Amino acid sequence: MKSSTGLFRKKSIQSFVQDAQTKSKLQRNLTAWDLALLGIGAIIGTGIFVLTGTGALQAGPALTISFLLAGLACAFAALCYAEFASLVPASGSVYTYSYATLGEIIAWVIGWDLVLEYLFAVSSVAVGWSGYFQNLLSGFGLHLPKALTAAYDAQAGTLFNLPAVLIVLFITFLLATGIQASKKINNIMVLVKIGVVLLFILVGIFYVQPSNWAPYAPFGFGGISLAAATVFFAYIGFDAVASAAEETKNPQRDLPRGILWSLGICTLLYVIVSAIMTGAVPFAQFKGIAHPASFVMDQVGQTWVAGFIDVGAILGLTTVILVMLYGQTRIFYAMSRDGLLPKFFSDVDEKHSTPFKATWLVGIIAALIGGLFKLDQLAEMVNIGTLFAFMLVCIGVLVLRKTEPNLPRKFKTPFVPLVPILGVLFCGYLIIQLQMVTWIAFGIWFVIGLVVYFGYSRKHSLIGKGPVQGKK
Repeated sequence: MKSSTGLFRKKSIQSFVQDAQTKSKLQRNLTAWDLALLGIGAIIGTGIFVLTGTGALQAGPALTISFLLAGLACAFAALCYAEFASLVPASGSVYTYSYATLGEIIAWVIGWDLVLEYLFAVSSVAVGWSGYFQNLLSGFGLHLPKALTAAYDAQAGTLFNLPAVLIVLFITFLLATGIQASKKINNIMVLVKIGVVLLFILVGIFYVQPSNWAPYAPFGFGGISLAAATVFFAYIGFDAVASAAEETKNPQRDLPRGILWSLGICTLLYVIVSAIMTGAVPFAQFKGIAHPASFVMDQVGQTWVAGFIDVGAILGLTTVILVMLYGQTRIFYAMSRDGLLPKFFSDVDEKHSTPFKATWLVGIIAALIGGLFKLDQLAEMVNIGTLFAFMLVCIGVLVLRKTEPNLPRKFKTPFVPLVPILGVLFCGYLIIQLQMVTWIAFGIWFVIGLVVYFGYSRKHSLIGKGPVQGKK
């Protein structure tokens, strides 16, 4: 059979499964419980510890509805993710799924999109981590030199965000030396973080004043939608769970469980925490507050709880960095193995059983970005990339149900085509809430990606050198 030359050439699902079984050098150590904690590690962090204050100013007490709206959009996408994860248990997440269903050019676009999403997510969360860490140090009377506390700002006298750089490099070291050690550290930090969130709930619920919830939606549904688009950043973590397919003991069974468990637990916690926050403190008081959860405890006189929350935030953001950086390296791994990126990115170190060199390269780049740019500059692009990825997964399920209805599916998305269509509509609605500058930046990144694809990836794609499934 001649090699395909079409832009929409596909790599068969059987080929992905075979590569994962015969070519992968990654170790299968993860269980459904590990995957759920991996997802919770990425999801519980920025949302509760940073974005709740911003969201409250946009939606008021109706922030709970914003989290439900964003969570519902994620739930539809998660059900589609779960079907693909059980069907294509290979590294690469939505990139891999798109390659099997929509064709190479779409897979490249979404893979390139995921690069941006994960890389900037790591850097932006590192900047947030730096703020909490410096706040904790100040509590002990310790202060870093002003020049090393934030990105360059001539008026503020800052040059470089040293803590942001160091935390990314530390996480890079953990990931490069092996997923087994990273898994244990992540699981411990996640359990501590959940404990801190539960402490906030158990203490804060006694300070809720229902009068603070009136009016419940002061800015109407527009404010609720804007807040939903803002806090969507908090949910991107479960995508990284799908990237762990080749390091999962029983991916067909455990990946769907890990994805759905992590999303369900986190949505419930987000709704409860946001209700308590806006019930204990009037939402208008969150203006300019970068640590809303501990701020609430300070306001109600529970300063000892605020201290625990600061520690929990540091651990929480640390796990987000870990999972996001992990997901980034596995996306590169999958794209490189297909020939779309240089082989360097899929070389697995024999000693550590990880893509050692690629992990360090990505980690260093993310660390430098975190050290040189401000938080608002970094976070602009993350949501649009995530929503775009989720929409493609939902479309992929519809396509595959039509083109290959008899494939053995260990998990089937319920109520097809309704669920995938709702996933596209909900994510599409949220994506149009984003600012025009975000769309422009996304367009520039998209054009750069096409240059790389036609200049390198298309020529080196392994699927173009042998039998394929799809257009000829």
